Amino acid sequence: MTVVLAGVGADSTNLGALAPLYDDGRFEYVPIPEKTRATTEAETLGSWPLRAGGGVAADLTTRITPQPVHDGTETVSGDELESWPLHHDPNFEAMTYGEHRTSGYVSRLRTLESGDVVGFYAGLRRSDGNRAHRYLIGYFTVDQVVVLGPETPPTERAAIITAHSENAHAKRARDGDLYLEKQIVIVDGREPGGLFDREPIRLSDYYVADGNERPQYYLREEIATEWNVRAGGANMMYKPAYRCDLSGSEFREVIGVPGERTVTDSHTG
Repeated sequence: MTVVLAGVGADSTNLGALAPLYDDGRFEYVPIPEKTRATTEAETLGSWPLRAGGGVAADLTTRITPQPVHDGTETVSGDELESWPLHHDPNFEAMTYGEHRTSGYVSRLRTLESGDVVGFYAGLRRSDGNRAHRYLIGYFTVDQVVVLGPETPPTERAAIITAHSENAHAKRARDGDLYLEKQIVIVDGREPGGLFDREPIRLSDYYVADGNERPQYYLREEIATEWNVRAGGANMMYKPAYRCDLSGSEFREVIGVPGERTVTDSHTG
């Protein structure tokens, strides 16, 4: 049994800002901007509501740099900003998550089995100006995992895309062809799981050497030990995929069930 922790959500590299974490423990989950306008996704930067702060995701930034943008646009700002679609992944309502990153993501996610867990962490910044951290913001219990890519027979690939119509990677596929010619892992989730209401769990620290903090996130030692992290490395800067030698039931016992969590965990904050 396994838990994989995946780095998700908008950040300074794609939105130009981190989502806020408020003093009362509530926080915002903002998906990354989509790489292309050619998607059936209805949610945009201008329609995505901020759960606790009021307004919409577009209020957090003045310009974005989707990577890559295939229509030649390098930055998006002004009137176009609010209409830019989001890459709604993970989709906590539909319990679906897709991934093509090869830096440990595809290889670790494709080994998940029913009853395992995929947890999601994102960069959040407190309103008091303190430095940002990586926080666990929610999770799915795994139902099943599907792998598809350029090598998948066209008929089978089209059937998978149709069956996963709420997945962000399926929404930007066209005529059975994937947007990126890469292998994609789609994780179908089930309850227990979902986005936390408040009090995300802080996963990161800043490394101190010779009395000086280095400007990078590092996985907290207590998290690495208590969650039996076996792969992913210590540096959290580039959102590695972490594999934890922990069963789904053990993870849920430690973390709690979204919507029912009693926040007594010392890792929060």
